[in-house]
Amino acid sequence: MRYVILTFLTLFLVGCSSSPDLELYEESSPKLDLKQYFTGPIKAWGLVQDRSGNVTRRFDVDMVGTWEGDVGTLKEKFEYYDGEKQYRVWTIKKTVDNEYEATADDILDKASAKVAGNAMQWIYEMDLPVGDTTYRITFDDWMFLMNDGVLINRSYLKKFGITVAELTLFMQKQ
Repeated sequence: MRYVILTFLTLFLVGCSSSPDLELYEESSPKLDLKQYFTGPIKAWGLVQDRSGNVTRRFDVDMVGTWEGDVGTLKEKFEYYDGEKQYRVWTIKKTVDNEYEATADDILDKASAKVAGNAMQWIYEMDLPVGDTTYRITFDDWMFLMNDGVLINRSYLKKFGITVAELTLFMQKQ
């Protein structure tokens, strides 16, 4: 019986920490060109769901991206439906073909991103305030370019490798 429980726990933990293989999307189109997509104005709409699937927050985002060579700046203005406003400025640097690193004031260390076909995986950590407590959360963002300038972002917010919330964001170039 002990081996059954141990096997179950191992499979559970492996299942919680796995994510799709980015290379699966290498031949998918339309191709995502990060520099091209994040140039100019972008409008976005999003929501956050807790681990039970309940929507806990909704928000709109106005973004503007600019690039000089292989360095981009993405300015984000968040307006939550409860009245809160947040601002973030990303500095994005292309490191090698289809790979990027990025920084922002509220992001710990550096974010890393890889692009394949129509998809991008973006991983970073931040200290996320929730009520009177702050949690160190890993964001595992998956972005997929669709037709008509739409980019869908599914973000899995993880603590100790376990998804504790999900964020869905729909972006459209303006």
